[in-house]
Amino acid sequence: METLLLDRLLLIGELFQRDMARAFDGTGLTTARVHLLWVLQHAGPSTQRDLARLCEVTPRNITGLVDGLEASGHVRRTPHPTDRRSVIVELTSTAADTMARMQGEHAELNDTLLAAVAPEDRAALERGIAAIATRLETLVVEAAGEEDQAAS
Repeated sequence: METLLLDRLLLIGELFQRDMARAFDGTGLTTARVHLLWVLQHAGPSTQRDLARLCEVTPRNITGLVDGLEASGHVRRTPHPTDRRSVIVELTSTAADTMARMQGEHAELNDTLLAAVAPEDRAALERGIAAIATRLETLVVEAAGEEDQAAS
């Protein structure tokens, strides 16, 4: 049977998942927790409501993620300066160091993967991957809309 592009993309996704599981083994970090750390790294200190929106999860889900990251020493909650009902979630210095290291590893892996492609093919590869990602995102949004309409 011929290997389809989709099969290769699925394999790449699986390999990334395995690599992340290996990298996080023994750290108490999960994919969801690391995603939240990435969001905090880029957005800066944020309310849990903002984090839920940015991570596209429920406030209840964010509470659980923040609880776990706070227990592991990756984030801290501080009182909101103007809204006594809210708290601000921010990275600890340990987490900031971890995220800086991860960003370096991220850039290094990006360079390593691009090195597998001939320089003259890289621009076409990047355009193709961007087109595939855009198309898949559109299909996912459309499918979610159809599910919402069917449920109504």
